[in-house]
Amino acid sequence: MAVNSVRQDELQREVPKTETLRRLFGYMLAYKKELARTILMTLVTLAITLAAPLMIERAIDVYVANRDIEGLLRLSVFAVILFLIFWAGTRACMIWMADVTNRVLLTIRQELYTHIQSLSFHFFDSRPTGKILARIIGDVNSLKDVLSDSVTKLIPDMLTVIGVAVIMLVKNWKLALAALLMLPVLVLCMFLIQVKAHKLWQIHRKKNSNLNAYIHEDMSGIRIVQSFAAEPEAQADFAVFAKEHQTSFVDAVRVADLFSALVEITWGVGGFLLYFIGIRIVGADKIGIGTFLAFSTYIGMFWSPIRNLASFYNKIVTNISAAERIFDIMDTPAEITDRDGALELPTVRGSVTFEHVSFAYTDEPDKLVLKDVSFEIRPGETIALVGPTGAGKTTIVNLISRFYDVTSGQIRIDDYDTQSVALASLRRQMGVMTQDTFLFSGTIRENICYGRPDATEEEMIAAAKAVHAHGFIMELEQGYDTEISERGAKLSIGQRQLLAFARTMVSDPRILILDEATSSIDTHTEMMVQAGINALLKGRTSFVIAHRLSTIRGADRIFYVDENHIVESGSHEELMRKQGAYYKLYQSQF
Repeated sequence: MAVNSVRQDELQREVPKTETLRRLFGYMLAYKKELARTILMTLVTLAITLAAPLMIERAIDVYVANRDIEGLLRLSVFAVILFLIFWAGTRACMIWMADVTNRVLLTIRQELYTHIQSLSFHFFDSRPTGKILARIIGDVNSLKDVLSDSVTKLIPDMLTVIGVAVIMLVKNWKLALAALLMLPVLVLCMFLIQVKAHKLWQIHRKKNSNLNAYIHEDMSGIRIVQSFAAEPEAQADFAVFAKEHQTSFVDAVRVADLFSALVEITWGVGGFLLYFIGIRIVGADKIGIGTFLAFSTYIGMFWSPIRNLASFYNKIVTNISAAERIFDIMDTPAEITDRDGALELPTVRGSVTFEHVSFAYTDEPDKLVLKDVSFEIRPGETIALVGPTGAGKTTIVNLISRFYDVTSGQIRIDDYDTQSVALASLRRQMGVMTQDTFLFSGTIRENICYGRPDATEEEMIAAAKAVHAHGFIMELEQGYDTEISERGAKLSIGQRQLLAFARTMVSDPRILILDEATSSIDTHTEMMVQAGINALLKGRTSFVIAHRLSTIRGADRIFYVDENHIVESGSHEELMRKQGAYYKLYQSQF
């Protein structure tokens, strides 16, 4: 199975930018009423903006030239009223778009998180958790300005440019062409810059993902780091990741900043051409002072939104790579899904049948982890799986819960093909306890009842008592309401494992899977919980993976798994009499 480490840049499918933008802005169509209201108000403020230079022209060429103080006063009062409308409208647009943008980001983040939860173990096994977090948090946050500015800045700026160009062409086409002469040069240069900038921002996003992954991995393993006094090595590694992150950012910003410089240069040249052509070619005496001032204002109004559009374009180039990474995850197909017409699995008796089951990871189809495995388990049987590490024991139990799908063959539970039933209905009847003891931040009560929130107080306590966890829980200051972290601070490894065991038991599963479930419990504690385990195993089909052979001697059958298949099976006594692989393993331990 191919694995992407914290030191490797993630591979990503190349998708046309137009497709990514269309998909991103498609989320805003769910808020058509809010957008229509914002656009309408934007048009009002835009009309006021475009009218301002015309009022200046009229004030100078008409009222000042004719010494009409009364008319000038009326125009000033009208201008103040328009300014107040402009201020209120602009403020309203910002508030409305902030609301829409945050709701869109919430939708995208929720869809991304929901989709990630539907992906198979293969997805999570093949990449660091920190890289997934970077997409859910950092990449989604990067889209905020692009979405917000698309209405509050992009639309008014585009309309402003078009409106100003039309007004200038109507009033004096020669001056207008002088002002617009540098626009084609600007568009061509912006296109060339964005090609380079987009690639650099993609690299930066990947380096940012690597840095997030390393920090998450380092913090998760901080006990190992400190126990080996490996802080200097960790700091050196962090410095490398941080430097790569900084360098990629600086490289991208250097190219992206060319947008602003380019606009300023073309703006300056355009202004020079306006005055040069206006004075030398058209003739200053043929243009009124008000008209010339109006054109001077309009050229500022023309190039200012051009600068804003360039800035927005820069934001798109900067952040479209974040959208690409988000949609890359969303487009990752869920390998384990409900088929069309999937049945709700009723309460099962617990028979499990493997028929010629083979399995290989999807990215390594020629490397079989299991090969032609067949067996039949009766309801209520306890099956122990033993054998060397990597033989396929955990893969067998993972296939039962359909954490992976078989490559060939069939798995049936009570004559139901596991691939033909709804996943949720299948896993609700599974109780899985692994050697990886993970607790959630919250109370002990919330952790025990995690898989069954509607469990009663009596059921929760009964499960805790069955695994001998009730005693140490009641010794805590707040008992079942004691707050714990995911690391289970203040609890021993054995206590954390007992809580995880109680969590599995309270769900009352029909099929129980214990994958090295007692590996972190000391021998004395194991003896205490064994009686409770035996009581809970009654009436349930159970699969127990254990390297301590003393814990599985009472199993109904023992499967010795090696080289991708079951080498031998039988009770403890039968396998000892055979003096085969199990006998040799048992002799090596005792």
